[in-house]
Amino acid sequence: MAITRGKVRIIGGYWRSRLITFPDLPDLRPTPGRIRETVFNWLGQDLSGLNCLDLFAGSGALGFEAASRGAESVVMVDTDVRIYKALQENKQKLQAKQAELLMMNALNFLASDARKFDIIFLDPPYRLELLPELLPKLPIHLKPDGLVYAESRGIWMFDQQWILKRSAKAGAVHYQLLELKLNG
Repeated sequence: MAITRGKVRIIGGYWRSRLITFPDLPDLRPTPGRIRETVFNWLGQDLSGLNCLDLFAGSGALGFEAASRGAESVVMVDTDVRIYKALQENKQKLQAKQAELLMMNALNFLASDARKFDIIFLDPPYRLELLPELLPKLPIHLKPDGLVYAESRGIWMFDQQWILKRSAKAGAVHYQLLELKLNG
């Protein structure tokens, strides 16, 4: 299903078919439904009991999708006040009590918050090319067997502390599921 300007449909779980809205901003590109469908097939349809971090929440498509599929908590971080307000409206509309919204810089969040997560969604604005800077900061925020979903405009190489679990491409979008390599 195509993305309607400023709206995206949740594709699975409790809020399946519900629309969430977001502001029309240049760097805001919600993860399309077919990519979300693939990602949640990789992660499993039921995320009950899992704690998730949506580090560049944007439209909220990934975070609300995780919450819709039973995630115990979803921390959604974004720095833009317009995005934050839209996330608040969607949280209220969906009555998403498990969603925690934070208006702050993603790097500041990683530096100041000590929580650990089962899944980290990493979809920063492509033009910033932040993945190489962000990935080394994630291990201390991952629970054992935690996963990182990363999305980028082109092919990028991650460092040797990560194992590629799954990857795919849709148009110009490359997306990957990574797991931290165990020491030893």
